Amino acid sequence: MAGFDAATRSFGEMNRGLQAIAAEMTDCSKRTFEDVFHAWEQFLGARSIGQLIEIQSEYARKAYDTYTSEMSKLAEIYVATVRNASKPIEQATSRKAV
Repeated sequence: MAGFDAATRSFGEMNRGLQAIAAEMTDCSKRTFEDVFHAWEQFLGARSIGQLIEIQSEYARKAYDTYTSEMSKLAEIYVATVRNASKPIEQATSRKAV
């Protein structure tokens, strides 16, 4: 019975973690779409090749910064999810060993 309870809690923690990951990825997708749309607006309003290059360079820098930041956030969520999901199992097995 304790094993089943531990597995249920573990699956619950995993579910919460996966929901957090999905929410973060959805938010990231929305922000990325907004950034692309804003860059296109600027691109269409550019008056010279120099402005086009500047807009593209700024967009590329921002996209890279956003990507690295987002990957760090997702890695933290993944690690926390695995840690939280494994706790009930670890606790159940340590009680049996004692």
